[in-house]
Amino acid sequence: MNSFFERRYVIAGIFIVIVLVLLARLFYIQIIDPKYAIYASNNVRRQIIQYPARGPILDRNGKVLVQNEPFYDIMVTPLEVKPFDTVEFCKMLGIDRDEFNRRWEKAWKYSPRLASVFEKQLTAQAYASIQERLSEFPGFYSTPRYLRNYPDSVAAQFLGYIGEVRDKDIKRSNGYYHPGDFIGITGVERYYEHVLRGQRGVQNLLYDSKNRPQGKFANGMFDTAAVAGERLTSSLDINIQKFGEQLMKNKVGSIVAIEPSTGEILCYVSSPTYDPNLMVGRERGNNAAKMYADPYNPFFIRPIQARYPPGSSFKPLSALIALQEGIITPETGYLCTGRYRSGNRWVYCNKHEAHGYVTLNSAVAQSCNGYFSMVFEKIINRNGAKQTEATFADWRAKVNKFGLGSKLDLDMPSESRGNLPTPLYYDNKYQKGGWRSSTVVSLAIGQGELLATPLQLANLECTIANKGFFYKPHLIKAIGTKNVIKKEYLERNYVGIDSQYFEPVINGMQRVVESGTAIRSKIPGIIMCGKTGTAQNPHGEDHSVFVAYAPRDNPKIAIAVVVENSGEGAHWAAPIASFIVEKYLRGSISPRESGITPEYYENANRLPDLSTFFHNKPVKPAVIDTVKKSNGDSSARKKSAVINHHTSTSNKYLAAQTKTKKR
Repeated sequence: MNSFFERRYVIAGIFIVIVLVLLARLFYIQIIDPKYAIYASNNVRRQIIQYPARGPILDRNGKVLVQNEPFYDIMVTPLEVKPFDTVEFCKMLGIDRDEFNRRWEKAWKYSPRLASVFEKQLTAQAYASIQERLSEFPGFYSTPRYLRNYPDSVAAQFLGYIGEVRDKDIKRSNGYYHPGDFIGITGVERYYEHVLRGQRGVQNLLYDSKNRPQGKFANGMFDTAAVAGERLTSSLDINIQKFGEQLMKNKVGSIVAIEPSTGEILCYVSSPTYDPNLMVGRERGNNAAKMYADPYNPFFIRPIQARYPPGSSFKPLSALIALQEGIITPETGYLCTGRYRSGNRWVYCNKHEAHGYVTLNSAVAQSCNGYFSMVFEKIINRNGAKQTEATFADWRAKVNKFGLGSKLDLDMPSESRGNLPTPLYYDNKYQKGGWRSSTVVSLAIGQGELLATPLQLANLECTIANKGFFYKPHLIKAIGTKNVIKKEYLERNYVGIDSQYFEPVINGMQRVVESGTAIRSKIPGIIMCGKTGTAQNPHGEDHSVFVAYAPRDNPKIAIAVVVENSGEGAHWAAPIASFIVEKYLRGSISPRESGITPEYYENANRLPDLSTFFHNKPVKPAVIDTVKKSNGDSSARKKSAVINHHTSTSNKYLAAQTKTKKR
């Protein structure tokens, strides 16, 4: 009897333990672990991604450069699809059965349980015709999206474009992006992607067992709202941007204009350009293919990627370094006979013109190659020939402070650093100790291996305009309501030259426009200080270069213009720059004494002949006719001066070797 009662208690205890375990498990499943609740809710709940509007981009005066246009994607979740009339569905979307099968396999491969894009970028008009019938096809639904729209079709290379994410973008984003999402590919759209894209939202909808919508899940308790991207206010002035693009129509080259007092970029022209609306919508791929095949390569961002010898625009910089070091004074004279002997080389002035006795002021105004070659050699030889390498390194460091040979950290991807040769480069080329100032004398007049982007050339003018410092150039001046973008854009970058030494150089630059090589581009009532340059091209007509700033007192704009294959700087680049300067300062163009008009330059076609513009293989370095052996040997030492990087029909850049003469 006692044994029976003992067994009863044991059995009862076992049942109690089992009940407690089951209750604990139910408590864990229902209260603690949400996994099973999620599994259950997924049978009746569908999450719809809410895509935010991408942030608009404005010009400096609030004019819209980029805005959004709604469109619709048709999404599919394969496991939710029920049997339906495929023929009718294909007819509704305007596709054939093979295309349907291809898309279906792609969606299934991506995920049977997750939604993916089946038909993309339907306009509001196209979507209206299928909206009412979409409910007949369970598993398919629509979601609104936004594409970019460019009201004025300008500044394509500045703005950039968006496109669908690639696998590497998805991987890099740690799951933020999904197939079918859009991301900035180039330009500002890429650089400020994290600001422009906004924050996606989620809408949870309730469906019954027959896949019919029943409203919001849990009354929207778990929904999150999409947050639109931030508005960007750019530094561009749309008026001179449009004007600049019109002036550069049917030309290859670039215009960069900067406000010296802030570093804000006012004009950013890359020519040839394209209508940014072509990179939007269902024909985007076809349009892009045509532009990639364009031998003049409109996708090449010339303001920051093209590299040119700075030519005469470099001469003031050499003078400033020499003035600071006490090597010359404004009164230092030189008797120009049309050529200057450097070691066993001769440096010739333009067209062998003899300028006679010149000082700094007149040497700048007349662009005397001999004078600045003399100045350069005084700088490099001041510590003796045996110290050439160390002295050159010191000279290079001083030049680098002006922003040459390094990136300016523009808020734009793919900026080039140009090229400022190092002592090591010449050691490798001529052997250590095997080169002297005469070996590299072409650097004195902005030739040889020295290369700069149009952005760097314009920034150099800002430095001269500010008499010793520059603000880092930038394209965006405000994000949302915040005006301060980066701290470094508010800092002055001093170049190590006392302000007093700029005055004599500026005097010469003023004479360039008022009585020198750029006199045809003189602006009535505005003092513009500038420098013309002509980069010789052995495979076509010379490249026209001009840099300037205005007005002389309290400068408002600094500018660099390059028109490739267009002759001397005074012929094309200087007039175009003068029109941009006056347009910005006055809002209109006044009659010029020289008779030049914007209409002439707008209608002129300066596109280079393709037979000379591209070559199937890299060309040999051109012989610089201003650097010859003293014995008159016609096989002068060859100097390589890469003027630019172009794209061949297979979209690979070729380095066009050039030589530069001044004026």
